[in-house]
Amino acid sequence: MKNPPRPLADSMPVPLALLIALAFAASVGLTLVVLACALKPFGVWWPLFVLFFFVIAPIPMVIARRYVDEMAVSSVLIEVAMFLTTGIVISAFALPIIMARSPKDNPVIKWGACGLISAGNVVVFVTILSYFIVFNNEDIDYSMW
Repeated sequence: MKNPPRPLADSMPVPLALLIALAFAASVGLTLVVLACALKPFGVWWPLFVLFFFVIAPIPMVIARRYVDEMAVSSVLIEVAMFLTTGIVISAFALPIIMARSPKDNPVIKWGACGLISAGNVVVFVTILSYFIVFNNEDIDYSMW
């Protein structure tokens, strides 16, 4: 008797399944950011500037990981990279709040858009953090990217 086909999730290696889950989470976060701009009550595309923060946030840690032998041991380069990454992440959360508060009479974006952008920021930055945690091991093939 022939065995029934196994579900796709059972036949996938663990790193590939995690990579797909991270890609899905990142797309959900980006969808929230785009919704904050595209929905009819909001209709302002200025909040898309947070995409620059999504791109530059992992760069300090990628550079630091390249030049440090072990991530377990603290070094000045790792500490500076964490400081810069923290500043970038805080700036990504501060930009929509500043846009929603100023100018006082006619703000650039509405508070609903600010909430959607903040939710998208949380999802995207947790996805970036998860990527660095999951693929920190040197034995995984995907760490060569």
